[in-house]
Amino acid sequence: MGGCGAEVDANASSGPEGDITDLTAFSMPAWQLAPWAAAYLALVLVAVTGNTMVIWIILAHQRMRAVTSYLIVNLALADLCLATFNAAFNFVYASHNIWYFGRAFCYFQNLFPITAMFVSIYSMTAIAADRYMAIVHPFRPRLSAPSTKAVIAGIWLVALALAFPQCFYSTITLEQGATKCVVAWPEDQGGMTLLLYHVAVIALIYFLPLVVMFVAYSVIGLTLWKRAVPGHQAHGASLRHLQAKKKFVKTMVLVVVTFAVCWLPYHFYFLLGHLQKDIYCHKFIQQVYLALFWLAMSSTMYNPIIYCCLNHRFRSGFWLAFPCCPWVMPTEEDKLELTRTPSPSMRVNRCHTKETLFMTWDVVSFEATKGQVGGPQDGVPTEP
Repeated sequence: MGGCGAEVDANASSGPEGDITDLTAFSMPAWQLAPWAAAYLALVLVAVTGNTMVIWIILAHQRMRAVTSYLIVNLALADLCLATFNAAFNFVYASHNIWYFGRAFCYFQNLFPITAMFVSIYSMTAIAADRYMAIVHPFRPRLSAPSTKAVIAGIWLVALALAFPQCFYSTITLEQGATKCVVAWPEDQGGMTLLLYHVAVIALIYFLPLVVMFVAYSVIGLTLWKRAVPGHQAHGASLRHLQAKKKFVKTMVLVVVTFAVCWLPYHFYFLLGHLQKDIYCHKFIQQVYLALFWLAMSSTMYNPIIYCCLNHRFRSGFWLAFPCCPWVMPTEEDKLELTRTPSPSMRVNRCHTKETLFMTWDVVSFEATKGQVGGPQDGVPTEP
């Protein structure tokens, strides 16, 4: 990276690539800075508002709570924190090339982005695994609420361990009178330690979970769309809940695809930087970085929009969250959607395996085969 006097220090504290230590300061004209500031401000406002609403809708309404809901809350929390801390503060650093926030926050900024990214994508992976077990292997035991909380805690602990090396080597430096937050990796031959760490991080927080989710949702899709309904065509509640199951799977596939598209250019940008280091010497690199970083961070604001567009129950929750807005007209049906108690017919004993009774939210009708699996309306989990 060294030797480029006009190079932009736009990556420190942004993720696994926050290790640029030899870049000079730069300035951005006001006519360039203002549009970027507006774009990042809009991103943060939408992401914070949307993910806060998702968390409130689930935690404030008993009907919304279930195993999958806890994972959705975990995903929303990670996205909320990523937009609040990484997007906002790293934009200020990238646009000024001066670190204003002190040594302690420098450590935090080099620890948290990897942690939040890991939590986000592995929450999606856990949702895919839960749906896989519910649809493909309905007779097998499912995660209970306490077990799900333990999985969530485990995801956070592994994420912190993965991000710790970058935090450990974080430091504050002064370059040409400007304060920088950098990751000062120990020197080795060819920088192989740094490269291997970055490749491992990108593989673990991007490529590996995407492969797992691709396989899981492919099998789920074949199970739901290709398997014939035994005996006769599904009808009534069975058909409605099969359609709801499909809608939930479509929603989560869209969430995963959105995440993959948003983060792919960002990861390739820094992989290319390791292979061709003079790429950071180009004058336009600051604009390229700000665009790719905005695209990556925008993944934090799309999930609530997807939930609202594809799920009636979440849509009702959003209406109820903003009753003071003149264009929002929540109805009594919206209120009942989140508050009514499921009828006894909505609760069934799904299976009994090895002396364990599993009460699940996604079976309304079971017709003598594990191929027929139901679920709550619109695929939103509920528990008695």
